[in-house]
Amino acid sequence: MTEQPPTAAADRPVVGSYPTYAGAQRAVDFLSDSKYPVEHTAIIGSDLRMVETVLGRLTRGRATLAGAGSGAWFGLLIGLLLSLFAAGSHHVLVLIASGLLYGAAFGAVFGFAGHSLSGGHRDFASRSQIVAARYDVVADAEVAEEAKNLLIKLGWRED
Repeated sequence: MTEQPPTAAADRPVVGSYPTYAGAQRAVDFLSDSKYPVEHTAIIGSDLRMVETVLGRLTRGRATLAGAGSGAWFGLLIGLLLSLFAAGSHHVLVLIASGLLYGAAFGAVFGFAGHSLSGGHRDFASRSQIVAARYDVVADAEVAEEAKNLLIKLGWRED
């Protein structure tokens, strides 16, 4: 296996390390407010992991409602697109309303059928996100010392 050359961001010295992405953003924002050339910085997340938060049980009723909701949005979009070619204002409202209703109905049917055919596998709703254990702010070597000094001042202000 060949080793890839390090990227430009990995060659830069770390000027600040934060436990949250918000902290790293705050540091770069402070650098920007201090007229530091932030185009020479990057935020690098380390020790990445995927976190899936379970939101609740997915029943046939919830799957049907979710399908109806997404179908209604799609039907509304189709109704709006078709209304561009409608002759009168009355026809516009009919196209939009019928698109919304048909979309909701078909979405509900497909949501119910999809959940029923899954055989009980993955019958919960969840949200996934990638998080890092640490976020490092790095800067180009020629301006890294200035960034470190500014971030020390930020630390003094927050203490």
